[in-house]
Amino acid sequence: MTKSIRQYLLNRISVGVAVIAIAIPMLPVPLFSQAFYGSIVGTVTDPSSAALRGARITLTNVGTDERRQAQTDTEGNYQFLNLVPGTYRVEVEQTGFKRSTRDQIQVTVASAVRADISMQLGELTQTVEVQATAALLQTENANLSQVVETRTVQELPVNGRNLLNLVAIVPGVVPQGSTEGNALTGKNVFAAGNYQIGGGVANQSATYFDGVPANAGVGNLTVLVPSPDAVAEFRVQTNSNSAEYGRYAGGVVNVASKSGTNEFHGSLYEFLRNRVLNANNFFANANGTPKPAFTQNQFGVTAGGPVKKDKLFFFGAYEGYRQRQGYTYLATVPLPAMYTGDFSGYRNASGAVIPIYDPLTQCGQYSNPACGTSTIQRSQFPGNVIPASRINPVAAKIVAFPIFAQPNQPGQPFTNNVNYSKNASTGGDNDQYNGRFDWTVTQKIRAFGRYTRWSSANTPFIPFNNGIYGGDPFSPETFVTNQAVTGVTYLISPTTVLDIRASYGRWDYLRVQPFTGISLSKTFGFPAYMDQQLPIIHGIANETSVPQFTFNSNYGALAGQPGYVNSKIFSIDDDYVLTPSLSIVKGRHTLKFGADWRDMQNDYYQATGGGTFTFDNLFTSQNALSAGATGNAFASLLLGYGASGNELSFGLPWQSLNYQGYYAQDTFQATTKLTLTLGVRWEIPGVYKERFNRTSVFNPHEINPALKNILVNGQPVMG
Repeated sequence: MTKSIRQYLLNRISVGVAVIAIAIPMLPVPLFSQAFYGSIVGTVTDPSSAALRGARITLTNVGTDERRQAQTDTEGNYQFLNLVPGTYRVEVEQTGFKRSTRDQIQVTVASAVRADISMQLGELTQTVEVQATAALLQTENANLSQVVETRTVQELPVNGRNLLNLVAIVPGVVPQGSTEGNALTGKNVFAAGNYQIGGGVANQSATYFDGVPANAGVGNLTVLVPSPDAVAEFRVQTNSNSAEYGRYAGGVVNVASKSGTNEFHGSLYEFLRNRVLNANNFFANANGTPKPAFTQNQFGVTAGGPVKKDKLFFFGAYEGYRQRQGYTYLATVPLPAMYTGDFSGYRNASGAVIPIYDPLTQCGQYSNPACGTSTIQRSQFPGNVIPASRINPVAAKIVAFPIFAQPNQPGQPFTNNVNYSKNASTGGDNDQYNGRFDWTVTQKIRAFGRYTRWSSANTPFIPFNNGIYGGDPFSPETFVTNQAVTGVTYLISPTTVLDIRASYGRWDYLRVQPFTGISLSKTFGFPAYMDQQLPIIHGIANETSVPQFTFNSNYGALAGQPGYVNSKIFSIDDDYVLTPSLSIVKGRHTLKFGADWRDMQNDYYQATGGGTFTFDNLFTSQNALSAGATGNAFASLLLGYGASGNELSFGLPWQSLNYQGYYAQDTFQATTKLTLTLGVRWEIPGVYKERFNRTSVFNPHEINPALKNILVNGQPVMG
């Protein structure tokens, strides 16, 4: 194997070497990383604080009446693993002692809660019940984390009820752009996960919903933000996570959905915001533009309860979101006379005319006299007017389309800057459905399942009333997220728990473009080959559209079409996940072994259907090398002189990535004051494979097609 191939393989296979985390708790407690499950641990002692061996422990889920039993070990310790977040009761029985009960034990997501019991001498028929106690010490391993509980999720006022906005209340989390407000609708698709956690890279953290990823395989996008009313709680782990977690560079967000109980519960709600108490934009006030419209409705319903008491439970939730908002768009558009080439009214702030120069009078070119020492290199158009005969026919069709609107207000003195104002509508709709069941099959087998569908569509923003969309994030886009997850927990014995979880997630994303299938030759006068060749370049028929026109001086923000908004993007992401784990309690050791297998499939396509064209004022400036305060980008367009242009089209045909992660960890109670968490994780990132072999990648397990007939030491060349 060559050195380069060895190095490549080392880069592609990451091995998590033994990680040792040290926790020195106030009380000795075995600690676990249970993904979305929690744990209860404790020690049973007699009145002299000596350990009670063989005491019978019964654990009951107060909401579902699910029960488990265990016995204390030689040191009086007991442990219950893989507990669904909720409220529990611990009952202890031992001959010669009164029955003791510890009630209202709150188990949160991915937590280990200690519940120590001190027994009192007496008969089993007597009961000591502890109800009102100080908060139990929740001891965790060396990772830094914070749980955001049910009350916080439901009651804190969050704009748009974006659950992930609450991540920002955790120390070590820094929100980046577009994370505030409603998740994703009307935003860039990277917004939902755009948090830096624990000093990591934004959008590279891991988000789990009921223990399975809410991130898509492409770009690690967070494509599912659960409705707050469907969530019990969540935990943010910022640093020093155990070997159980992988494929992230930052932190871990663990979200647990609500489940049904033996009692029926439901809710009906609506949140309304409107413009009554809103202030107007300062510049809109100055220009006499009225306060923009704003209405936001979020409404929903939840219901949960038993299908069969103590055995089968359900929980369902629906939430709808509707927003319509007026966006005050202020811009500078060309004066009407400029469309005919008349720039006599094109002035600076002092009222002086800004000269427009003829690029064909460049000294030393086109049979013009050689340039002297003067900075004057070109001649100004007489009267600062471009002759009608010099206006490019393609440019005439472009401006007549039109790509701008006419001025609708005076603008600033002399310059006429900010001479256009419009309150255009923006907003969007989204709907989310959540359904979950929990089934206590037997005392040893528990199963659950959940299905979530989240759909979103934002309305187009058309500031110039010409059918051309405005800027990001106002281009119309839609997405639909579907996720189904099921899990089974099998109590092989009181000290051995097997958990298997499987999920399927699909994310369909579409960013549409205006005027799809437009004839570039008939509409704008471009060469006919653009109609013929661009769809071939894109690989999809009828993919032409209005080009993107950018003016990098004078009218830089006017085209209303940022680089990729006028392009079509679609992406389909299918992710299949299987995560088995086995937990074993052996004396002072809590061992956990598991795997993380993911098949991530993606199809991605993006193209600017008509190309991009950039115009500047250099072609119509006094000096060809330095425009200074002369020339005009719109005048350069009229003459047909573009600064640059390109056609971007790329696609990633249907490809898949098979990720594998394997881990083993040991939570070891070394002494009464020292707990060690040791773990090792082996990750194989995988190699991209295209379904129909249409892409080239480096795969160390494939024979090199260029060297398939060559043997080295009798072996084919791989890679």
